[in-house]
Amino acid sequence: MNVAILRYPGTNCEFDSSIAFEKLGCNVTIIWHEETTIDNSIDLVVVPGGFSYGDYLRSGAIAKFSPISNELLRFAKSGKTIIGICNGFQILTEMNLLPGALKGNDSLNFISKFCNIKVINNSNSFLKMYEKNEILNIPVAHHDGNYHVDGDMLKSLYDNEQVLFKYCDKDGDNLNLNGSVDNIAGICNKEKNIFALMPHPERAMELSLGSIDGIKLLQGLIQ
Repeated sequence: MNVAILRYPGTNCEFDSSIAFEKLGCNVTIIWHEETTIDNSIDLVVVPGGFSYGDYLRSGAIAKFSPISNELLRFAKSGKTIIGICNGFQILTEMNLLPGALKGNDSLNFISKFCNIKVINNSNSFLKMYEKNEILNIPVAHHDGNYHVDGDMLKSLYDNEQVLFKYCDKDGDNLNLNGSVDNIAGICNKEKNIFALMPHPERAMELSLGSIDGIKLLQGLIQ
């Protein structure tokens, strides 16, 4: 599996992501934002976490104008797989590759800690290795993780099985971590080739770091 990881000014999780996918046996290339092509041999593009362009204007708002983002649009239209993690989620919504928007956390504070998320839909490649309602322990690190859509779009997300994760407590009960509508932590597009979540699975690959719950999650993308 050939994986490309996009790198914008302010990205800070490209190496975490690279190590995670290399651990799973992938060939990984990091692509700088000024490049204009994604090689046709690439199977998966990762838009990683960080603070692209310092999160000026809005998180991800400037990154969508980068040369590599134009190529990301082409890659998306080809039907190949894309995953956005944290700032990557924000970038994908700004590019209209995913519905909704990410606002500032209700607390107005940066949240950095392990949290529980529940698998809502596994009818996709990303979560095929999990059971519905399975609970994962994955870290978050964001200031603008408050996912927002209007009522009609929220209904559409559920109707099309696009809601992937919800924040919950250790027993699986809903938990309002950051103000996200319906406690949503991750979604996908209707075609189920573009995925995004605010938690960081690439930081949950080693027991020594607190969790290995990210392993099967990333494995689903490459198997």
